[in-house]
Amino acid sequence: MPRLSAHLGGPRILVKRDDCTGLAFGGNKTRHNEFVLGCALEEGADTLVWGAGVQSNNCRQTAAAAAKLGLECYLVLTTQDSDDELQGNLLLDHLVGAHIERTDDPMGPAIWHRLEEKTETLRRQGRKVFTVADPRARAAATVSYTLAVVELLEQLKDRDLTADALYFSSAGSTGAGIFLGKKLLGWEATLKAIMPIQWPFDTAAYMAGFAKGATEMLGLESYPSPEEINLTADFIGEGYGLSTPGSLEAISLLAQNEGLLLDPVYTGKAMAGLIHDIRQGRLTADHTVVFLHTGGTPALFAYHRDLAKLCAG
Repeated sequence: MPRLSAHLGGPRILVKRDDCTGLAFGGNKTRHNEFVLGCALEEGADTLVWGAGVQSNNCRQTAAAAAKLGLECYLVLTTQDSDDELQGNLLLDHLVGAHIERTDDPMGPAIWHRLEEKTETLRRQGRKVFTVADPRARAAATVSYTLAVVELLEQLKDRDLTADALYFSSAGSTGAGIFLGKKLLGWEATLKAIMPIQWPFDTAAYMAGFAKGATEMLGLESYPSPEEINLTADFIGEGYGLSTPGSLEAISLLAQNEGLLLDPVYTGKAMAGLIHDIRQGRLTADHTVVFLHTGGTPALFAYHRDLAKLCAG
């Protein structure tokens, strides 16, 4: 991203385009589902139960994958702190045929309990259900991003490049897989996970648990400790699913300098973290940094009121 690099006067910034993974506008969860839904098919599942925010990129990509595989998909979507206008990811959920149940329960244990209830109801009806809460799902998703690190390092090597740092949005399996890849491959780059949500527990330990599950799935032993997982909650703002001045600025800078679109909740906040560290002098013109674009573009349309302020300005 040469124009963005020049604008910020900092490091050489490269972008890893995981927003281009296909399947209903793509994103990081498409990598997850290559393995997660592989587990579901191995178990003979005919139904998926997933849940998150009403503008969830995860649910959108999973519902699209379910349509492609001929599985029924039930989504439990929280509307807490979010507008449930039929727009963005929610619109796409409907278009690909997902069955949608709304709740005002917050993200975290409350919505996970709702998923358990929905799963049990469907199982009593004779459905063979695979759910996002299944421990195999989280381990398999983590494996997908361990392999993504292998792919990234091969791409850097092919271009005779060395990355000093990698910035990305995660508080779960994507980041767990990336930190596991770093550990297994001895990659010396600094990794920084910008959290999009504050869980009501130790997030680093949570992610280390996913990495442990992935190593067991892979037949390996080494995995990162919580102390090796570099997280920050500094860019979440007022809460999950809400834009911030920093994420809106990041969206504007990327759009106007590179013609590349971010979203206000995940990639916008991750880029805000990168911009902050450049402005603080933590990354200089002597560095090369990779930004992992994990997708989320459809959500832009659901945040049109926030984005209208940029256009007016």
